Amino acid sequence: MAIASSPWIVACAGLVVMVVLLIVALGAYRGRSPVDDRIPPVGLPLPRVPVEPSDVTQAPPSSGPSAPVVPGLSPRASGPPPSAPTVSPTPPVRPVVVPTSVRPSTQAPRPAPPQQSPAVTGRYRVVQSFDGGFIGEVLIVNASRVDRGWTVRIHFGRGRLVTSWVEGAPQGTARQFDGGFSYVSGVSVPAGGSVPLRFHMEWASSTPRGCTVDGVRCSGF
Repeated sequence: MAIASSPWIVACAGLVVMVVLLIVALGAYRGRSPVDDRIPPVGLPLPRVPVEPSDVTQAPPSSGPSAPVVPGLSPRASGPPPSAPTVSPTPPVRPVVVPTSVRPSTQAPRPAPPQQSPAVTGRYRVVQSFDGGFIGEVLIVNASRVDRGWTVRIHFGRGRLVTSWVEGAPQGTARQFDGGFSYVSGVSVPAGGSVPLRFHMEWASSTPRGCTVDGVRCSGF
């Protein structure tokens, strides 16, 4: 009844309560620490874009362990590209082994046997010259150790044989041909000896084109 009769008492009490609440609120505000400006503001979440199943490329399953994926680097295949040509490996080169048992021969080459001199040789010369002809001679020498027979063949190219004979020995056989003649001994020349064969030629050069004794060329022209 007293409150109902005195309403100003209620108004004063409410005013006092509001002042006390205001003082408490000011004290609480001053006690808080200032907000750190270095803390970045919280970003708002980005909206998610739906991904169609067809846009995602599925990689074939790998039988071995997969290599770790580094951010910013695209994965690469470890094998050669399908279009690269296949290179066959080069076979290794085997060294050539030379047997040690084979050695070059150190023996000096054998000298060639000395060429043997012919057993019977002839030496040609002009004994006498005159108008229309000359007398020539072939001296047959036997350098061997046994008696040997012989055959003389002389070619002048032209001319005629008048006669032929052997000095101091049995005569042989003479055969004339065009521009020359041949003579076969009637007796062998003794070992280490010699016999002269002489002949008379007409209308022929005193230098023969060929002269042989047993196929060996005569000397002296």
